[in-house]
Amino acid sequence: MKTAIVGGGAAGFFLAINLKEMCPSMDITIFEKSQRVLRKVELSGGGRCNCTNSFAEISSLQQVYPRGHRLLKRLFMTFNHLDTYKWFEQHGVELVTQPDQCVFPKDQDSHVIINSFLQEAHKSGIHIKTLYPIDSLDSLSEFDFIAITTGGSPRRSSLQWLEKEGHCIEEPVPSLFTLKILEQSIHTLMGTVAEQASLHVVGTKYKSSGPLLITHWGFSGPAALKLSSHAARWLNQNKYNAQVSINWLSMPLDQVIEDINIALCKNPDKLIIKYSPLNLPTRLWAHLVGKAVNNPNTKRWRELGRKELNRLANQLTNDIYTISGKASNKAEFVTCGGIALNQVNSQTLESIHRQNLYFAGEILDIDGVTGGFNLQAAWTTAYIVAKAINQKCNM
Repeated sequence: MKTAIVGGGAAGFFLAINLKEMCPSMDITIFEKSQRVLRKVELSGGGRCNCTNSFAEISSLQQVYPRGHRLLKRLFMTFNHLDTYKWFEQHGVELVTQPDQCVFPKDQDSHVIINSFLQEAHKSGIHIKTLYPIDSLDSLSEFDFIAITTGGSPRRSSLQWLEKEGHCIEEPVPSLFTLKILEQSIHTLMGTVAEQASLHVVGTKYKSSGPLLITHWGFSGPAALKLSSHAARWLNQNKYNAQVSINWLSMPLDQVIEDINIALCKNPDKLIIKYSPLNLPTRLWAHLVGKAVNNPNTKRWRELGRKELNRLANQLTNDIYTISGKASNKAEFVTCGGIALNQVNSQTLESIHRQNLYFAGEILDIDGVTGGFNLQAAWTTAYIVAKAINQKCNM
């Protein structure tokens, strides 16, 4: 029996290795259109490979998978993050869990995982063909099983060969991108991080929270990336023009007013701009004070009137900026869209249009926020396909 795997990325290699372990007699070939395999794994996590997450802080998969959470909830019953952790450790890749619950190789180097995959593939006789694009299933007629693991595609045209087979395609649009902000004043704070920010696209349900990094073009960091993921389709439809409200402290307005009042009583003679009673970087505090308080460079806490106090509290909890575009995270570009999930069997990920054709990884309309969730989806879906092909072989 022969299996063709189209795409030499995370899902493709994980599928191939697991299938070979389940069915040693299977002849497996990975086809990769580019010169190098596992390129995205190499770049993941800034070159360290954020290979999964502990999920310790996740109460619902919808928090981290804007698309595909219902399907993944079912599939995680077969192979989840705990299984991933055990699998890598058993294959010689020691892992560590960071305080933010992201999981990395102990060596903090993505090549540990890449080398492990390549060694396993070589040891088990998996064939790897690079510079070998596939754009027709007819070219794979000699294979008994075909698995498509080509990853996300930013262009619908790249999926037309699968659309011709009858598969409905969810329009691919960018996800996990940084936000360009129109207001130039915020750009001067480049490099500043607000550790506990909450973001909300005004007039929508889309929200996120976490560390927010100010860049020379706008906002990045986990909070911005999570927001871009959840609001990916809405932002695309609105041409990346919207207003975003920022609560720099992730605190309710009344609590902020109370803390400001305490500062006013305890330090009446200190300059407001020089003394922050709240946990914000100095430059960011000065910026926000400058937007809310008259004569910010000379005003002392005892001189802060009731109106200005309320204005400052509102500035801290509802600071409005204009999104004027996006910037792609080139190192870890993710798209939402791809093969619609109703086009596959929800237990095996086999195509409903063609027998023995399977899909795994980001080619499916599944995508997650930053933090190891996209790679976890790749491992899970790849394992499910490997198991399904093996079961068919043993029928």
